[in-house]
Amino acid sequence: MPKAIDLRKGQCVEYENKLWFVHEASRVSKGNWRSYMQVKLKNFQTGQIIDQRFNMDEDLPSPHVEDRAYEYLYRDGDSFVLMDMQNYEQVNVSKDLMPDAEHYLKGNEKVIAKSIDGQIVGVELPNTVVLQVAEAPPVVKGATATNQSKDAVLETGLKVRVPPFIVIGEMVKIDTRTGEYIERA
Repeated sequence: MPKAIDLRKGQCVEYENKLWFVHEASRVSKGNWRSYMQVKLKNFQTGQIIDQRFNMDEDLPSPHVEDRAYEYLYRDGDSFVLMDMQNYEQVNVSKDLMPDAEHYLKGNEKVIAKSIDGQIVGVELPNTVVLQVAEAPPVVKGATATNQSKDAVLETGLKVRVPPFIVIGEMVKIDTRTGEYIERA
């Protein structure tokens, strides 16, 4: 059984008889006090996020989570259709398991599905995606001399701040964890 000090982002743990996904984990030590782990947990079923403190040597049961490669095909109402890359079966995954996916995924994008006992309990998006700029204000001459940014709308409907030299039709790389512009693609 892993100890609280071993918790890392992306792990699955069992806490209060529920499955939780470790969203953030950091070690905190204040002066003469004992060190503890400050952990942000996300519930697999409800999406609820809680902050929790654990003693460093506290045991946390960890269920066996299987990671499997899937390909995003399309959106079907309130669910996403994914195809298993090993056996080519299609599965519907609830929007609740992929809350930010609609802004980052377009067809044929690779994702990692986390499953416990054959049931998908979460989906991990790629760290970065390349999307096309659908709407952006025109370039203003001389705007590159200062550190400015402008609002742009991408092909998936995501609104993001981009540098002034980005124009409609350009491909940009976006960080799915923060939703921020990284670079031109």
